[in-house]
Amino acid sequence: MTERQPAEGTREKDRPWLMRTYAGHSTAEASNELYRRNLAKGQTGLSVAFDLPTQTGYDSDHVLARGEVGRVGVPVAHLGDMRRLFQDIPLEQMNTSMTINATAMWLLALYQVVAEEQGADITRLQGTTQNDIVKEYLSRGTHVFPPGPSLRLTTDMIAYTVSHIPKWNPINICSYHLQEAGATPVQEIAYAMSTAIAVLDAVRDSGQVPAEKFGDVVARISFFVNAGVRFVEEMCKMRAFGRIWDQVTRERYGIENPKQRRFRYGVQVNSLGLTEAQPENNVQRIVLEMLAVTLSKDARARAVQLPAWNEALGLPRPWDQQWSLRIQQVLAHESDLLEYEDLFEGSHVVEAKVARLVEESLAEIGRIQEMGGAMAAVESGYLKSQLVSSHAERRARIESGQEKIVGVNIFETTEPNPLTADLDTAIQTVDPAVEARVVASLQHWRDTRYQPPFNHPRPCKALERLKEAAKGTDNLMEATLECARAGVTTGEWAGALREVFGEFRAPTGVSSAPVAVPAEEGSAMSEVRRRVETTAKDLGTGKLRFLVGKPGLDGHSNGAEQIAVRARDAGFEVVYQGIRLTPEQIVDAALAEDVHAVGLSILSGSHAQLVPDVLQRLRVAGATDIPVIAGGIIPNGDAEQLRAAGVAAVFTPKDFDITGIIGRIVDEIRKANKLDPLEVPA
Repeated sequence: MTERQPAEGTREKDRPWLMRTYAGHSTAEASNELYRRNLAKGQTGLSVAFDLPTQTGYDSDHVLARGEVGRVGVPVAHLGDMRRLFQDIPLEQMNTSMTINATAMWLLALYQVVAEEQGADITRLQGTTQNDIVKEYLSRGTHVFPPGPSLRLTTDMIAYTVSHIPKWNPINICSYHLQEAGATPVQEIAYAMSTAIAVLDAVRDSGQVPAEKFGDVVARISFFVNAGVRFVEEMCKMRAFGRIWDQVTRERYGIENPKQRRFRYGVQVNSLGLTEAQPENNVQRIVLEMLAVTLSKDARARAVQLPAWNEALGLPRPWDQQWSLRIQQVLAHESDLLEYEDLFEGSHVVEAKVARLVEESLAEIGRIQEMGGAMAAVESGYLKSQLVSSHAERRARIESGQEKIVGVNIFETTEPNPLTADLDTAIQTVDPAVEARVVASLQHWRDTRYQPPFNHPRPCKALERLKEAAKGTDNLMEATLECARAGVTTGEWAGALREVFGEFRAPTGVSSAPVAVPAEEGSAMSEVRRRVETTAKDLGTGKLRFLVGKPGLDGHSNGAEQIAVRARDAGFEVVYQGIRLTPEQIVDAALAEDVHAVGLSILSGSHAQLVPDVLQRLRVAGATDIPVIAGGIIPNGDAEQLRAAGVAAVFTPKDFDITGIIGRIVDEIRKANKLDPLEVPA
């Protein structure tokens, strides 16, 4: 007899994954209102985006914070901000993900204190702090301290949460940004696993967790991954991740309990793969990418957050975020996906792909271990140079048409788009006056934190205790909690640790990246090289010099690195000092290096303030013959204003031809130096 199947519609469905929207902007009050609206729409968890000053340990009135306050997330400078952020949201009942790394310990301390003030039992708090510093050195750029002290902060947080907040995930090993920085699936798996090994080794070797409780540590390690549009490969990648994690935790750490060895991950599907050209195509990209991490029951994400269709244009509006939430809800509640066992079990195609990914990833993990582990591979520059090379190869495939992107390098003709007919209303803008209000609020906090109703003790004692703990071997979480209760600010907490630990400038990977686009005779690169050499000759200099600058706190350096590598390959002498520079430092470097052009890359929205500042400083220095080129996520209206202010050219994500961009830079150098335009061969 054949087994009788349940009647249609009567099968018991699996519980859906946690549905989140990555959100936060302007102020704690505005973000709180957004969170409560999203929860009312059926969102089942919170995912907090912090602004760049908060992520990098600066207060909103620091010189580097100018133009960045409230742009890509919410500013949280002290306990008062955290109170307002979660007002009327019961934290004991919430599952909160906080995308925070270098300052993760500080933000968790603020969160715990607010929960205590709400009367919560902190042992019941659930959520995640990302707290993966390795990928910050490689791709995202919000690191503060050197690798050693950063690993200590992570270790102390893990040891503290296992004992005091046992349901909290103290670290989210984050391969998401590695893929955006160019990682292949093998690199994404290998680098994330190497990071996890470095963290678990450090916790084990610290002696803070008894051996019999180490399984609890492993059970609280979660991962945050990226899912690109090659959804079969991405689904296989997730199965490979789970297989390797099971092997590593069993063989290296002796974890016998299969529940503790379970690979637990959340996902945000690929944001940087979204296109500015024909942005409506991003909706189907998002859907396909979501399927990669939901179709397979045995490799299904525990939490999913989707970007919005218009993220390549600017900041999504609440309606755009709702659309992304509804995409998840339709799949979970209308389709029959959650009624079935794993759909790919027994597929020889999937099994062969997974086996290959496992084999190649384990080989790369072995190479990294031979170098001394993930931290050593960061400090040597190996990991960064590998990512820059992979990214350069991918960009070259897109430019040659070998890798096709609909609406960008294939099927480019389009009907008028009603979604973007009025670009100024197709994205959300942050009121420039917000920054002044946040800075004034911060000053008021500093002036009144010792007075009723707060009556915080003077923060200097708490900060001194923090520094003493940092100089010794005590767990830093207790001293950090004391700082939170004393009304210390984000900049004061990070500043105290900077005094003890110092700061770290990560390797850029540019100088060691191999040539991605050879200058073969008759190629576009060959022609650009000819124009670079001719212009250098006409100016009476050995080489054209080009400064690539990252002003402000935007750490997304992938685009800047690709421009730098291609300019180098085209014959420029490239000056690239990495991320986090003030306009003053950029202009000083341009003058000291006697450059012929300055390129500024900004994805965080601070271009409106920082780019004109660079222009003004060059004018004051009398360097009006140095053209300034801007690139990044820059709305049309802003691009027009930048050009009116004197920017020579503006490039956005739709300008994917990097070789062509380098050619345009040569043209602008000639124009600024009053040289005749060069003939371009037919």
